[in-house]
Amino acid sequence: MRRRSILLAICSAASIWAADVNPDEVIRKFAAKESEFLTAREQYTYRQTVKIEELDANGNPHGKYELISDIIFSADKKRSERVVRAPVSTLQNILLTPQDEQDLRNVQPFVLNSSDIAKYEVHYLKKDNADEIPCYLFSVKPKSLVKGERYFEGQIWVDDRDLQIVKTFGQGVGYEKKNSNNRFPKFETYRQQIDGKYWFPVYTHADDVLQFQDAPQRIRMTVKYQNYKKFGAESTITFGDEVKDQEKPTLPPATPPKPK
Repeated sequence: MRRRSILLAICSAASIWAADVNPDEVIRKFAAKESEFLTAREQYTYRQTVKIEELDANGNPHGKYELISDIIFSADKKRSERVVRAPVSTLQNILLTPQDEQDLRNVQPFVLNSSDIAKYEVHYLKKDNADEIPCYLFSVKPKSLVKGERYFEGQIWVDDRDLQIVKTFGQGVGYEKKNSNNRFPKFETYRQQIDGKYWFPVYTHADDVLQFQDAPQRIRMTVKYQNYKKFGAESTITFGDEVKDQEKPTLPPATPPKPK
């Protein structure tokens, strides 16, 4: 993620951090910036790598799901997804559901834009750092759950200068029937600045024990978003080697499974 110079950090601390925070104004501005980012991201191609592992009592993997896909543009400029690698899943105790797919696409790379902000209760908590970046920390929770829709619940870190989300921590939530055995772990997503303007998701990590009705199951999940390239541009921006699994803390997770 972006590192600020000592001088810039001092200026930020002296100006923004010391000033009174107007949460409503910050929310309005970052939602507008997120709307801009959402539009911009639709113009980029990238590779998404998903890896989900079942872990035994000793923390050793005994089942794995993997999917590598490219988000591309066709000759007629239509955006689509092309599967690059999809080995046969060896997961034994969990079954990925449509809700998992929704979370992978929309909840884990969470964007809170002006159109969706009315669906959420957003509360300012405090000023906090995300990887040395001064941020405004907010709690986010859906106001209500509509059947068929997935939502984010947790916390977001908003850069105090760019007013964009740079980190999220929480889980996917949605309407579930009574006695449903769907379980959705917590996850942490990091963003990185691409092309010097917008903050794009580059890494999601999950490590959690899902409390199913018959037995608990620990899972570990990583999602990498790599090789961002603006459609029509000649240069490719790659962050695959810069964000490594072992560099991130083992925090609560991110992808809902369900026992067979």
